[in-house]
Amino acid sequence: MRQAGGLCFCHPLNLTSATAPSSHQHHHHHPTSLHKPFLKLSRKTHEVRPTAWLQHVCCAGPAAVDSYKHEAHPPPHHHPHHHHQMHAEDIDLLQWMHNQGLPPCKIQLKEWITHNGMGKPIHYVAASQDVHAGELVLSVPWALVVTLERVLGNETIAELLTTNKLSELACLALYLMYEKKRGTESFWYPFIRELDRQRGRGQVAVESPLLWSSEELNDYFTGSPMKDIVLERLEGIKREYEELDTVWFMAGSLFKQYPYDIPTEAFSFKIFKQAFVAVQSCVVHLQGVSLARRFALIPLGPPLLGYKSNCKAMLKVMGDHVQLEVDRPYKAGEPIVVWCGPQPNSRLLLNYGFVDEDNPHDRLSVEAALNTKDPLYQAKRTIVQRHNKFTIQTFQFYKGKEQETLLDMLPYLRLAHLSDLEVLDSVFAAEGPVCPVSREASSCNERAVLEQLSDYFTNRLAGYRTSLTEDESLLKDMHISPKKRVATQLMRIEKEILVRTLEEIQKFQDQLPNDTVSPCRGPYVPKLK
Repeated sequence: MRQAGGLCFCHPLNLTSATAPSSHQHHHHHPTSLHKPFLKLSRKTHEVRPTAWLQHVCCAGPAAVDSYKHEAHPPPHHHPHHHHQMHAEDIDLLQWMHNQGLPPCKIQLKEWITHNGMGKPIHYVAASQDVHAGELVLSVPWALVVTLERVLGNETIAELLTTNKLSELACLALYLMYEKKRGTESFWYPFIRELDRQRGRGQVAVESPLLWSSEELNDYFTGSPMKDIVLERLEGIKREYEELDTVWFMAGSLFKQYPYDIPTEAFSFKIFKQAFVAVQSCVVHLQGVSLARRFALIPLGPPLLGYKSNCKAMLKVMGDHVQLEVDRPYKAGEPIVVWCGPQPNSRLLLNYGFVDEDNPHDRLSVEAALNTKDPLYQAKRTIVQRHNKFTIQTFQFYKGKEQETLLDMLPYLRLAHLSDLEVLDSVFAAEGPVCPVSREASSCNERAVLEQLSDYFTNRLAGYRTSLTEDESLLKDMHISPKKRVATQLMRIEKEILVRTLEEIQKFQDQLPNDTVSPCRGPYVPKLK
């Protein structure tokens, strides 16, 4: 058996011919020290030990492995082993897929020059000819799709793992890390090499903020909820890493003959995080398939395929292929896009490293909570539950629909501010900015509610380092770094939502009948965050 020690990689990008660039290109470029491939292995993995695919480690018996090998390769007349051995280091991804049974398609791989022309260009999928809306442009055989069913060799075990603390993305990342140890002997070598080239960068050559430094997170996301979103996801990835050994121990009794180190000893958290982010950037959520097949890595899929929020084209399973029919016409050479699902830009940036200016799903969250010290807390709790709300309720302020959310939120806050038990039940019957409980008390209470909302959104807007006007100027600067550009794009959208919400609040305040009435804030006002 070939020894693993001769297949591990101890210097940057042994899988590729050149160093992969960072998504944020510095003016002082040191390729040998700054840029690492996303699956680069630690030195401790260089011990001499027999190679094995992850199936050997992760819950698949010899019969399952044989079945996997048979399914993973095209029919014999394609001679995949010959192509793989002879041209593994030279063949490009598209040619490799054609050699492994990819039918003729209407796409090509093109290069996009990164920021300031520094570093290696990223690839993207473009039309190889003029195509019409509804035309089939790509049909990837199931044998070239990586799923948990294929990785683990057993659908039942795959589902068990993903319901027992370990996500599909963690399993797929672990699989790619082990496959990379096999070097050019891995069937997936051309695919892994392409992932190394992309380095988890999205369609604008920016890494997920999960790979940004703490200084960059602080500098670029001050005032934005994005920083907390990133830190929360990083904590989740850390928990995933700590559960990786579950895979090993579940299968250990079956595969003692394969003496790999357990995952957390073979791979550092830094390496796992890089692999996790790379998988996150390219995984596709397939519809109408079993749980073990729902998350898939598809060569020529994202991030080579771009995402667009207003696109309707999707990668779909049709028989034993994953196919793509375009939803719009393309000229030869134009990049092809697919739908990214109803995700706000905060998630697009987190998962794929880009911001879509046309995204209709952008929103900001506001959490309102009844004051637990309020003597009327239990009575108010009963009322909000009767109206399908909770004592801690999140309200989503969607871009362009700020007034709708305010109208949904006002009854909740009116109730929270009131201190008269007799009028509590009537609050949710009120519509508009003026609560008709009693004109004098209503105006007083309404001013307190609207003033609290105005103060909250004003303070939230003041938490950013730049204004909307300054953001516009920044985005016109062609020399701004890619990371700062996408961060500024996201925060500009957040600020626009905040500004429009404040404008709607002011309209409500202008409708109050008696502007001489002072706001009557009680001692148990609701908490907003």
